[in-house]
Amino acid sequence: MTHIPVLLKEVMEYLDPKPGDIILDATLNGGGHAEEILKEVGENGKLIGIEQDMEVLEKLKLRIEGNELWEKASLINGNFRNLDELLALCKIEKLDGALFDFGLSSLQLDESDRGFSFQRNAPLLMTFKSGPGPNDLTAADIVNDWGEKDIANVLYGYGGEKYSRRIARGIAEARKKKRIQTTFALVEIIRKSVPAAYRRGRIDCCTRSFQALRIAVNDELNVIEEGIKKAWEMLSEGSRIVTISFHSLEDRIVKNFFKEEAKNGKGKILTKKPLVPSDEEIFLNPRCRSAKLRAMEKGVQAE
Repeated sequence: MTHIPVLLKEVMEYLDPKPGDIILDATLNGGGHAEEILKEVGENGKLIGIEQDMEVLEKLKLRIEGNELWEKASLINGNFRNLDELLALCKIEKLDGALFDFGLSSLQLDESDRGFSFQRNAPLLMTFKSGPGPNDLTAADIVNDWGEKDIANVLYGYGGEKYSRRIARGIAEARKKKRIQTTFALVEIIRKSVPAAYRRGRIDCCTRSFQALRIAVNDELNVIEEGIKKAWEMLSEGSRIVTISFHSLEDRIVKNFFKEEAKNGKGKILTKKPLVPSDEEIFLNPRCRSAKLRAMEKGVQAE
């Protein structure tokens, strides 16, 4: 499935990039949002795009090769929790806008062999790094080496999995016989651990567990908190930050950060309630159904 930029019209409206602006796209993915931003910032503007997944970045580079529109873009492989260091490499000290589109992209879900999807058999990695090193945490490390209680806490805390204890117990029993190395091995354990009615539910019984493990592997919630704070600090007065969340925990981090900054008179929240995709957009791109967009402007006193 091709990566489709979510809430594109709304992103452009609230980010409001202008000719000559320097804009950060902290989650480049397939480049859909970035391409529209580049059209608006023009020849005198600049886009800095950060993408942690080197495979995704290389595919984007192949797609845009020879495209003059992208000549004003600097594409960086890295984690946006380090965006201050990454932008320093580009000699960027101030931003005129920042965009964050959190979570997993369709490219990673459909094409990666790192275990993001429970519908494809792959090594149980779940890391956004395309070449994880021996010291990088993987989903296999969690399910094979962590305590049963810790695994249950991850599944419930990050995935809201109501059968987290049963699944953790199933994992603990299964790994006594053989190390759990692949997605299908984990899928089999999860399905055996939950009630039959739950297996037949509207949402696949593996969804929440896989989501929770991915969040834990990539330390996603702490990364989000660090990243938006650093981007906010680098924004010039009157500039905007826009976020798209797909998980309630992601959205809560953004909501609380915005509320605190507004309370301290450092900015104005532009979205009193998060914007969500239209029925038409959800029909065209079902994976966007849980998306929530929030936006805030820096340096405008809260009313």
